[in-house]
Amino acid sequence: MTRTTTTRRVAASAAAAVAAALVLAACGGGDDDSSAGGEDGELTPVTVGLIPIIDVAPVYLGIEQGIFEEHGLDVTPESGQGGAAIVPSVISGDFQFGFGNSMSTVIGASTGIDLRVIASGNWSSGDRDNDGYTIMSADDSITELTDLEGMTVATNTVNAIGDSVVMEAVELAGGDPDTIEFVEMPFPDMPAAMDSGQVDAAWIVEPFVTMSLDLGAHIVSPVLLDIADEWEISTYFTSGTYADANPEVVDAFRAAINESATYAQEHPDEVRAILDEYLELPEGLADRVILPAWHPGVSRDTFDIYYRMAEERDLLQGEVDLDLLLSYADTGESSSEAQSE
Repeated sequence: MTRTTTTRRVAASAAAAVAAALVLAACGGGDDDSSAGGEDGELTPVTVGLIPIIDVAPVYLGIEQGIFEEHGLDVTPESGQGGAAIVPSVISGDFQFGFGNSMSTVIGASTGIDLRVIASGNWSSGDRDNDGYTIMSADDSITELTDLEGMTVATNTVNAIGDSVVMEAVELAGGDPDTIEFVEMPFPDMPAAMDSGQVDAAWIVEPFVTMSLDLGAHIVSPVLLDIADEWEISTYFTSGTYADANPEVVDAFRAAINESATYAQEHPDEVRAILDEYLELPEGLADRVILPAWHPGVSRDTFDIYYRMAEERDLLQGEVDLDLLLSYADTGESSSEAQSE
């Protein structure tokens, strides 16, 4: 079903560019003993493009804990404001790896960009009462998803994961998503925009969820969990060209990311401590934010959902071979299995 929604852009980024930019590529294979170091023990230098958000904490923890070094890698993180900056750098070879949300990866792959998903980025917490990916509002009359009919809802990028999951969840709740006006707005601007009444509600993530709560807004629904019990949000990627030419490095990076993700999941206090090292958060906020979940293994089920939503909304510019896109990723373990370990 094709839906048309009135869209008013408040930010300057173009949806198509961001979609292509957040595309992720990855290479698979190899086990947790993978190492990219040379015979003389010299580390292989790699640059990873990261968005400065909570979700990428495992990379910084992995560097701090020496996990990447154990796998023969000397990792340099480089911040980008989004995939529009990161993907071109990965494709050009300036960055060897990048990070972005998986729906935009699927949309970007439909444009013919040569990407491969390598490893999982982060997951929704799976806890409806404690999840950092939500619809929020400062309007006391908006308490459930169907109340969003006819309202103005902020999302960081239109024709991407935010407005897509909101429309899906509203429809599942029995509402009419075609009546919603989506406004493109950077996450940092959303708490004040809700507080002032500039928008009626917002698809928002941490740390801005906690900031919005501090201003008096309330959570309407953890929309991802209205669609699926488990939800992988982002992944790490590389170019197909780099993966084919450097399989040992890609294997080592995936193994190190998986180990770092497990470490982050098991050490939330260390995650909160490292947030203050690479994010400029207000004092004490890192101790209060809702953390996402981190697990090894890429979710094919979630990619299938992303593909279906993008196809139904006519966001794809061509065919997407998910088997090829995920050919270097470990999709053999579900999140529930990972959580039980």
